[in-house]
Amino acid sequence: MSVDVLLGLQWGDEGKGKIVDVLTPKYDVVARFQGGPNAGHTLEFNGIKHVLHTIPSGIFRDDTINIVGNGVVIDPVTLKKEVAALLEMHVDVSKKLFISRKAHLIIPTHRLLDAASETAKGKEKIGSTLRGIGPTYMDKTGRNGLRVGDIESKNFSEQYKKLSAKHIDLLKSMSYPLAELAELESQWHQAIEEMKKLNFVDSEHLINQYIRQGKHILAEGAQGSLLDIDFGSYPFVTSSNTITAGACTGLGIPPGKIGRVFGIFKAYCTRVGSGPFPSELLSETGEALRKAGNEFGATTGRPRRCGWIDLPALRYAIMINGVTDLIMTKSDVLSGFAKIQACTHYNYEGIEIDYMPFDIVNNEVKPVFEEIPGWKEPLTGITEEKHFPKELKDYIHYLENKLEVPITIVSVGPDRNQTIIRKS
Repeated sequence: MSVDVLLGLQWGDEGKGKIVDVLTPKYDVVARFQGGPNAGHTLEFNGIKHVLHTIPSGIFRDDTINIVGNGVVIDPVTLKKEVAALLEMHVDVSKKLFISRKAHLIIPTHRLLDAASETAKGKEKIGSTLRGIGPTYMDKTGRNGLRVGDIESKNFSEQYKKLSAKHIDLLKSMSYPLAELAELESQWHQAIEEMKKLNFVDSEHLINQYIRQGKHILAEGAQGSLLDIDFGSYPFVTSSNTITAGACTGLGIPPGKIGRVFGIFKAYCTRVGSGPFPSELLSETGEALRKAGNEFGATTGRPRRCGWIDLPALRYAIMINGVTDLIMTKSDVLSGFAKIQACTHYNYEGIEIDYMPFDIVNNEVKPVFEEIPGWKEPLTGITEEKHFPKELKDYIHYLENKLEVPITIVSVGPDRNQTIIRKS
């Protein structure tokens, strides 16, 4: 049995959590393979909104096993809050949630180092969520990190103190205040005690066992492909591999076991934080998109930058991920726009190109737009594709022709029921 992958094709916030929730009845296992609490996967059902930061989005389904893989970095404090919220909803995490011993831990000084680094960059800051993600991955690659399995060690306290002391020396050299460290450490150690009640596993063995047993497995990505550490708009990227290949290293899955790749994109574009955004709209139209789409970060609350859909960027993300199925979200947000536009090319150094160039950060890239008729009708009450406005059907066909991959699912609202399956 193969492992299907679901990930975002833009700069994150594409609606992955909802789609995972919709797809999970077809899967026995959902596994997160990278990122950390900088992710905010929003699910909405029964009129209630739920935001997950670490736990896979299959947790609300009774018969679904959820795995936090080795490629994820975990903040015990955030995880404790997530588990507590789930328990209040009578979700039994003890039987459905498994955490890789090889996943790395975010400690309090990681968060302080993150803030100190952003402060030092000044105007050149990358827009970090300040959750300690980057410094944790730096310690991972620098072979200094703490892992979940270390919690079970008799020497865990000494290991923690050694890493924390190293960070404190760095923070002092940067003249960064340490006044809040004691309180952060108190919360962290309390959270570690709660974390000990969860299931720690050798996840690479577990997930390959499930593959051999023929279980249906979905690997859930966080952030978006254009934030990938290697293939995103560097340095304005996250600290992990957000693309399909990241599922292999973040879960211990052989490349030959990857099956379908579901690529999620918004019917327009958004981005949080700094970095290039060729199709961004610094206008009333951009503000209208933000209000209509309630474009504010699920994790940070920051307003998202908004713009029209970017086809060169989408084609790039489709290529590097091997996308087999496209899923379009937030199509309902475009209702009421008489005209919508698609960026089909870039004007780059006086030449019109239809691909993402290497240096999109330092060289100006001007979007070339194509105008498309919009639709007035609201979509949130639609339950079948045959009731789509003609202009929406035309927009879907336009995108399929440009991207050369079928759009199999269209989301017309935030609730799990507002999801139209177009093709099997």
